[in-house]
Amino acid sequence: MDILKTLFEQRFHVPATSVQPLQGELSGSGRKLFRLTRDAQSAIGVIYNVREENVAFLEFSRHFRLHGLPVPEIYAEALEQGAYLEEDLGDTTLFQFLAKNRTAASIAPEAVAIYRKVLSILPRFQVEAGRDLNYKVCYPRASFDRQSIAWDLNYFKYYFLRLAGIPFNEQVLEDDFGRLTKFLLSAGHDYFLYRDFQSRNIMLHDRQPYFLDYQGGRQGALQYDVASLLFDAKADLPAEVRQKLLDHYVGALGNYVKIDPSAFMQHYYAFVYIRIMQALGAYGFRGFYERKIHFLQSVPYALKNLRWLLHNVELPIALPTLMDAFHSMLHSEKLQSLAPDASAANGLVVRIFSFSFHRGWPKDETGNGGGFVFDGRNLPNPGREERFKALTGRDTPVIEFLNQQESVHQFLASVFSLVDASVAEYQRRGFKNLMVSFGCTGGQHRSVFLAEQLARRLRERNGMQVELRHRELENSAG
Repeated sequence: MDILKTLFEQRFHVPATSVQPLQGELSGSGRKLFRLTRDAQSAIGVIYNVREENVAFLEFSRHFRLHGLPVPEIYAEALEQGAYLEEDLGDTTLFQFLAKNRTAASIAPEAVAIYRKVLSILPRFQVEAGRDLNYKVCYPRASFDRQSIAWDLNYFKYYFLRLAGIPFNEQVLEDDFGRLTKFLLSAGHDYFLYRDFQSRNIMLHDRQPYFLDYQGGRQGALQYDVASLLFDAKADLPAEVRQKLLDHYVGALGNYVKIDPSAFMQHYYAFVYIRIMQALGAYGFRGFYERKIHFLQSVPYALKNLRWLLHNVELPIALPTLMDAFHSMLHSEKLQSLAPDASAANGLVVRIFSFSFHRGWPKDETGNGGGFVFDGRNLPNPGREERFKALTGRDTPVIEFLNQQESVHQFLASVFSLVDASVAEYQRRGFKNLMVSFGCTGGQHRSVFLAEQLARRLRERNGMQVELRHRELENSAG
């Protein structure tokens, strides 16, 4: 801790007045993260005692920034003490942004747009920056080679299949692993492989994506990283969205390297499988072995991806024993028990809408006839000011404007009181659906802000699912 304070003072020439530990998305790693602040100055401090991994991250970060890639600036380092200081990119991951911009299987256009932007940048890491990268600092391997693949497959075999109680014949499974490895290595592998390219390692800062956690990167095939992102378990992207994003990535990739799309796709789903197995091995190790049960919450989503693959994809190589193991996983009572608790899965769903009164109230598709409808037209209207007209109630200037209005806080206090009482009673009586709608003149500023505030409040509570939709914003984006 003291070394981070020293690094902060070296960088900003003033001592930090606050040092807050961060947990969140990175709790599965051995790194300890802290946010150090002093007035407007802020930085993320990292303490980790694996020198080789720190060296890889620091060198990769500087290299990527030289190529103009959006990664954190390294402010200061003390390798001997296993510490470094990096740019603070905020708290919003792509995963969190996605969660706030979806209703069940429907993903808002703005979330899809961010994914497209991310996949347009990925080839720059893989091809452009990968050409002159110093692969000698990669840890623990310089390439995604036979040994790397063997580690991932054994991780899956011993920490997931074995601990989940899935039966298998070890020798014939190893034969399948050998065929899969040979096939994976037949893909072109002269590119930078990010290794952990998933939605929790991408930050959104000023509405732009920034990239973290590439310290495990190495040389490898193009297919691995896009497979990692699109089949990221808990992100749970719908199949049609995945396909459109994959097409977008292949198109973007063509701007940096000449590829044959059919040859790319021949290997693609084999990399999807190896990535899912690597993830399942990690879930098994953290969950079954280390007893960190929350890691097992991702298993049902990974199984959902496997089910889709088994029904929709045929690999160009035969892997009968491995496929049998996958089918056994899908029918395993032990793994089925990892699905969210039935009482939570079948509990209360609160659907929150913003809308314009000019287009009528949102339709209640649950058949319950609707719920609360709050009229925000009596509140100060940001839309009357030129500086706000192109913005929405999700943009910081509008949020700051409305937060300064006492009438807005009084309005929300009344809303919270009414909705909280209904939520408590609905849960007590076992009701399944509650609908809350906020209207204003255009459905762009006040209603959006109010809906966001209620959704944020309810998401802090357990035992319910919150779905948020901004009807007019969705229509304008479409």
